[in-house]
Formats: sequence, C-alpha cells, structure tokens
Amino acid sequence: MCRNIKTLFNFEPPATEDEIQAAALQFVRKLSGFNTPSKANEAAFNRAVIEVTGVARNLLGSMVTVAQPRDREVEIVRARARSVKRFGTKKD
Repeated sequence: MCRNIKTLFNFEPPATEDEIQAAALQFVRKLSGFNTPSKANEAAFNRAVIEVTGVARNLLGSMVTVAQPRDREVEIVRARARSVKRFGTKKD
C-alpha cells in the first residue's frame, strides 16, 4: 500500500506519463484500500486509474507558477539528507 505520493508539479524535466500514471495508481490504491483488486473489482479499479491519470495530466498541464522549476537531482539529495536526519542511517 502506498504511503507517499510524490509532488509532480514544477519540476525540470517535467513529470513523465509513467510518473503521472504511477501517482494515479497510488492514489486509487489508497482510496480503495486494495494493492491488487479482486477479479470482481478489477475493471472498476483499472478504470479509476485511467480516469485519475487523465485528470492528473490535465491538472499538471493547466497549472501555472512564476517559481523556477525544481531540479530533480537537488530534491533527491535533500530527501536523502532528511532521511539521514530522521532515521540516522544513510540509504544508498
């Protein structure tokens, strides 16, 4: 089950279709409570992922900001530093 849906807006390079779809899948998993749905719920689950992906893509494409895009590599370094501070060990 997902515990962390990542921010996708205002990054350079922009979020990829795969990243948007993965976030949609995480969101639907969180809402439904299923990591993998039963056969009875599979069609509804998959349809929801497709629909949420489209809505997320539209949202990201229509939002505007005057802020400079964030650099993915810098954000990764910051996240690792927060992890070390929080958990006391370095993850590679």
